Amino acid sequence: MKQLDIKELEALAADIRAFLITSTSKSGGHIGPNLGVVELTIAMHYTFTSPKDKFIWDVGHQSYVHKILTGRASQFETLRQHGGLDGFPKRRESLHDVFETGHSSTSLSAAAGMAIARDIKQEDFCVVPVIGDGALTGGMALEALNHIGDMGKDMIVILNDNDMSIAPNVGALHNVLGKLRTSDKFVRTKKDLDKIMRKIPTAGEKVADTAGKIKDSVKHLLVEGTFFEELGFMYLGPVDGHNLQDLITNLEFAKRTSGPVLLHIVTKKGKGYKPAELDERGTWHGTGPYKVETGSFIKPAQTAPSWSSIISKELMRLAAEDDRIVAITPAMPVGSKLEKFAATFPERFFDVGIAEQHATTMAAGLASQGMKPFLAIYSTFLQRAYDQVVHDVCRQKLNVVFGIDRAGLVGADGETHQGIFDISFLSSIPNMIISMPKDEVEAKRLMDTAFAYDEGPIAIRYPRGNGLGGEQSITTELIPIGEWETIIQPIDAVIITFGPTIQLAIGAAEQLALEGKRVGVINARFIKPLDEALLHHIFKLNIPVLTAEESLLKGGFGSSVLEFMEVNNYTDIIFHRIGLPDQFISHGSVSLILESYGISVSGFVVKINEMLAQSEKLRAKRL
Repeated sequence: MKQLDIKELEALAADIRAFLITSTSKSGGHIGPNLGVVELTIAMHYTFTSPKDKFIWDVGHQSYVHKILTGRASQFETLRQHGGLDGFPKRRESLHDVFETGHSSTSLSAAAGMAIARDIKQEDFCVVPVIGDGALTGGMALEALNHIGDMGKDMIVILNDNDMSIAPNVGALHNVLGKLRTSDKFVRTKKDLDKIMRKIPTAGEKVADTAGKIKDSVKHLLVEGTFFEELGFMYLGPVDGHNLQDLITNLEFAKRTSGPVLLHIVTKKGKGYKPAELDERGTWHGTGPYKVETGSFIKPAQTAPSWSSIISKELMRLAAEDDRIVAITPAMPVGSKLEKFAATFPERFFDVGIAEQHATTMAAGLASQGMKPFLAIYSTFLQRAYDQVVHDVCRQKLNVVFGIDRAGLVGADGETHQGIFDISFLSSIPNMIISMPKDEVEAKRLMDTAFAYDEGPIAIRYPRGNGLGGEQSITTELIPIGEWETIIQPIDAVIITFGPTIQLAIGAAEQLALEGKRVGVINARFIKPLDEALLHHIFKLNIPVLTAEESLLKGGFGSSVLEFMEVNNYTDIIFHRIGLPDQFISHGSVSLILESYGISVSGFVVKINEMLAQSEKLRAKRL
């Protein structure tokens, strides 16, 4: 590729763009972000030498072009499929993927570490993180910018400014970038000043100092807040992110420059495919399969609304009755289906950008003043605000309702997005209530219960995908905190589970009933606290007990039940837990992954039969 001229590189860009549009139409994926960085990625590989030079893709969903240029185009039919190409950078996949990302705002800190290691080891390579304007709203990115500028180490930060992330960007920094983006006069004047400066005779420090002050004052006059240069970066740009010649020229200049450089490029998300280019809601950020000719999505017919819609609709009903209720999201208004809430209650809706820590403590501040904040946050993103949950919310017993979206497996996005850790890390925090509904009606009742509760925080988990459909009751009957539901009375054995897994347990119980085995099903809709009265009743039956969860076994729901057994000296019970192992779960079909770990009707049937056989042997021994 390095032997090609600009025209040939432009032809390559067109070929890659066409390939991406066709390929992702079959597999789905992050088409919008990748179409926006085709020229940038080509220019980077043309200017630098990967993997000697280190490319770090913030979030990583825009790394498809990088994967194509590093020999993985032939695997794209397996993109995001079980055992296939990952949708994010993956170190085990290629030497060119030097750092794994999936969450926002991590690239600059990783780049700082690589630059420090390089200099300590006296090695020679470039460190080139690529970060979007949306990711700069994350506090971690700003912390890293501050440190990098202070260290002064060689690094080229590429700011990919497309005026969008998953949803339209918000915040003061976004406004600063907007001013830079539109300030052609600033770019021209900066260049003109540089030329004039070179002609000033070096007749003394006073002249040079005066010239420097003139340059700085004009710069401040033309652009409000020269943010990056004040932090210690040489600022280059804005540059047209779809002009290969300009990109290569500026990258070459940045490569020859000592110290940290920030190259500000302006791109168009979805460039080259009209449906994605015209997208203003973030619909084309990540998609399923679609028809290339029309841009229409190929989706199976759904008879039920999504879980996010179910929760959001109930939130709107409650907010109409109680003006203390406010909704907060860290840059996920579309994914969490809060757009209607924002339009209906604009003064009570807050999209804080990619700032989960801030969102959580802001919710705590609202709650401290008698408000009822609802924080809609993906399970995997809540991990980023763990200390704020502990220190600012739970410790003070503040009434924050956490709407934990995408709880459980999410499928194609893989390891960085599987919502399988929240039960384990929330269960150990005092004052936290954790719940999960089995269906739409129970979701509404839990929402009503959560906003009526005034003794601390409550988390309501709900999965990706759609509800069960059926009758849409508007009951407002509250559920006593910690009370479980007996769906099928246990006689020979019992399955205790919660959420969507309830349907699997019912299916298993029905199948076992055909074999003459009377297996109960308990809906543990409160994961914390446990329904201790019901557990005592079950364990006194002295029947096999199986817990099941679509979450991590370590520190999970089953572990809490085991602790209860140990404390209460239930030592003779045949007990088993089914859940996810102590490892990161790769991408692939949710049903396929669940089946592989025994979280299925057939898996439950097999395990219950094993436990009943074990019970028979023990009974025979006693006789």
